[in-house]
This record gives sequence, C-alpha cells and structure tokens, in this order.
Amino acid sequence: MTGAVEIWRGGVNTWECDEMGHMNVRFYVARFMEGLAGLAMRLGLPEAFSPQATATLLVRDHHLRFLREARAGAPLHMTGGVVELGETDALVLQVLIHTRTGEPCATALTRVSHCAPSGRDFPWPGRTRAAADILRVDVPAFAAPRSIDAGPVQPTASLEAADRLGVGCAGRGTIAPQDCDAFGRMRPEMFIGRVSDGVPGLLSPVRKAVTEAAAENTRRVGGAVLEYRLIYLDWPLAGDHIELRSGLRGFDDKTQRMTHWLLDPVSGRPWGVSEAVAVNFDLDARKIIPIPPAVREALKPFVTEGLTL
Repeated sequence: MTGAVEIWRGGVNTWECDEMGHMNVRFYVARFMEGLAGLAMRLGLPEAFSPQATATLLVRDHHLRFLREARAGAPLHMTGGVVELGETDALVLQVLIHTRTGEPCATALTRVSHCAPSGRDFPWPGRTRAAADILRVDVPAFAAPRSIDAGPVQPTASLEAADRLGVGCAGRGTIAPQDCDAFGRMRPEMFIGRVSDGVPGLLSPVRKAVTEAAAENTRRVGGAVLEYRLIYLDWPLAGDHIELRSGLRGFDDKTQRMTHWLLDPVSGRPWGVSEAVAVNFDLDARKIIPIPPAVREALKPFVTEGLTL
C-alpha cells in the first residue's frame, strides 16, 4: 500500500459499543464515511461533503470485512488510497487499523460516484486524476472479498417479492432529519444501523438453539459479523419510511449467511440491499462458537429459499 495515506485518526467511545461489547457496525461505517471525506480532501475535493459543495462523492457499494474487534477505549487510525478510477466513478480502499498493534481492524472497498449534489454523475477534474495517480494502492488479501461476491448484481428486492418469498419484517421506521447528510440524504451508516437493529429478532431462534447446544461453560451467546456487502440503490430523505425485510439465506458449521432488503413500504421499491456473513460468538471467551449438527438440522426451516440480493 505504498500510495496509502492517513485519512482519519481517533478511537472507540463506550456509547458506540453494543450488547456484544464491541463497536457496532454503524460506527464502523460512520468512520469509513469520515475517512472518505479525508480521502476526498487528498483528491483535491476538500468541500465534497459540505453544504456548499458543487461536487460530492456518492457511495454506491460497500464491501466490508471485520478482522479484529474494536472495544471501548481502543485507539484507531485509517489509511486510504485509490484502487481504480473510471470516468465518473472510483473504487477506493480504506483500512481501519488498531493503533497500538498496527493490526488491521476492518476494511472497506468503497465504490463511489463523482456527482453533483443532485446525484448527477460527471467526470473527475484533472486535479483529482493527478492526485489519484499518487494515491494508487493494490488490495491486500485481508481486504479482498472472501465469502461474498463483490461482482455486478441485478437486485431482485421489492415489497411484492418479499411477500411472495415470505421474507419477514425485521424492522420499520421513519427517517429523521438527524439521520441525513448535508444534502438531505440518509447517511450510509443509517442503512447498516437499521439492519443491525433488526438482526437480533431475526437470529434470536438461532442463538437460543446454539446456547442450548453449546458447552456448559458457555453462558452468553451473541453474534459478530465477518463480512458485509451493502448496495445503495436510492436515498431516503427526512420523512421517508423504511422497512427491513431480512432472511436467513444459508449456513455451514460456523457461519450464517443473511440477506437484508431495505424497502420503501409506500412504493415497494428498494432503498438498498445487503448480504452478511456472521458467526455466533461466546461473549465471555470472545471466540466463535461452531454450529453443532443438531442445530444445523433445526435451522433448515428458517432458510428462505430463492432469497437473493
């Protein structure tokens, strides 16, 4: 990563940690968005995320990997660089690092568009192209997609499809002004935050079964996400409604694969879709709990056949 530069530095607040005892996924994405603004500055776009901006970076796709826990008080910093630059879009790499050890905490491969505040794409300026050449990076193995395909997707999500497949509602609500960015669009961390809020209800039968089948010394079972993909299809504004339809897509001896559709319950169209690979987590030993064969058998009825992004 010879072209990578530091784009953010800080730490983990206690109030950013959830019931699992580590930083919640929404705050990882919040950090990546702040880091993206820092990278934009390095690319000659210092006002990209301010209200007076004439050009901004609109996130189209996030591929995230969570490598090591970040708990309250942990100091972190972030580096970033440009993997590829198109006519109006770019793929950038962001690496969140544990400052004390230098080990990667989490990574984001972020696909962005260069666009007007209205959302209309237009070509990068020459100064950005010149800066991007200096900030070129390769994707290290620890940041590359592992269990989730990061290729092109033709989303199938809709309210009608959710009802037809029997994909249950895991959350619903209305977008508040404080959920939105300088241009009035819902911030990306609110997408994954809505998913995070709905997952406990989706996985409660799974965790109950794992707890009952786990070793006697396992007292508390939670969860941890290893990998995520979020595709942003449209942007809710303040006052818009959102409904989360989530389903278990499959599992193996250690992981569960989930698909989430964030839908507009008024029009039925999708705001965004995501896929996640997660594990059951011993909250005391801080380690992954395998899924016993008997539990895997019991989970089969919970799988939604035909569920895709």
